[in-house]
Amino acid sequence: MKQLENIIVLHGGTSAERAISLKSGASVLRSLKKSFPVQSHILDSEELPAWLDRERHIVFPVLHGAFGEDGSLQALLERESIEFVGSGSEASALCMDKFSSKLKAQAIGVSVVDGLPLDAKCVPLADTIIDQLGDDLVLKPRGSGSSDGLCFITNRSSLGLALSKIEKGDWLLERRLQGREFTVGVLGGSALEIVEIQCEDGRFDFSAKYESSKTVYQCPAQVDKDLVNKLKGQAEAIFGAFGCRDFARIDFIVEANTPYFLEVNTLPGMTEKSLLPKSAAAQGLVYDELCRKMLHFALNRFSDTTVPS
Repeated sequence: MKQLENIIVLHGGTSAERAISLKSGASVLRSLKKSFPVQSHILDSEELPAWLDRERHIVFPVLHGAFGEDGSLQALLERESIEFVGSGSEASALCMDKFSSKLKAQAIGVSVVDGLPLDAKCVPLADTIIDQLGDDLVLKPRGSGSSDGLCFITNRSSLGLALSKIEKGDWLLERRLQGREFTVGVLGGSALEIVEIQCEDGRFDFSAKYESSKTVYQCPAQVDKDLVNKLKGQAEAIFGAFGCRDFARIDFIVEANTPYFLEVNTLPGMTEKSLLPKSAAAQGLVYDELCRKMLHFALNRFSDTTVPS
């Protein structure tokens, strides 16, 4: 018979975003310990702990980047019938793939910026790219988060240099949008408050996220009601169409009053200063309550699930 003994907070991992995951995991752990039996486990490999038990544990993943967000971890948990917090493997894999997720958003009527997927084995000539997209561009890995590998390109010379450094993996080149950047938290399918991100030169890269003291977050964002409705409505539509579960954070840039979809973060940062907690706090949902609500979805599934024989 199923009897919950511990919430297992998985954090760390082997991706380039391990340090961010450790901070997020520590924050979630401190919060949940106030109300639940919780155990921390820092992952150092792409494997589940052998002692995880579907009859005694719920997993709260706080992992970023490869393995944590790309559906790999979720697929392992699903295979073992271990209940966990957040989106399942298929939705996680879709959201992690920036190009596939753009196509999905476009298919439901959400605007996306012109872009070009790149394979390191076959990189187009700079002039071919400029003819198609112009020379004010953003280059990003097709499947990573926390702005890891993000590169801003302003002319043919910087494009050529960036292309010459592509040695492996899949990448995405996009026309650089000139506008305001927003993010919308979604909890249980309902949009939370909108956060506007204001940073130097409009470049919300790794440094602007985690190192700069000049990045400003305005929440709730000061925008007109029509734009609020557009952003929240599109965030909820994307969450549903992508098959997301429990929570997510969805990013947009608004250019000429048109919201352009950027990406879905199925396991967003979870320090007290991260964007999803900011989005929730502006709606009156303090950090501890947010963590409890995020866990609540998995608690219900754990109670309602019949354990396979």
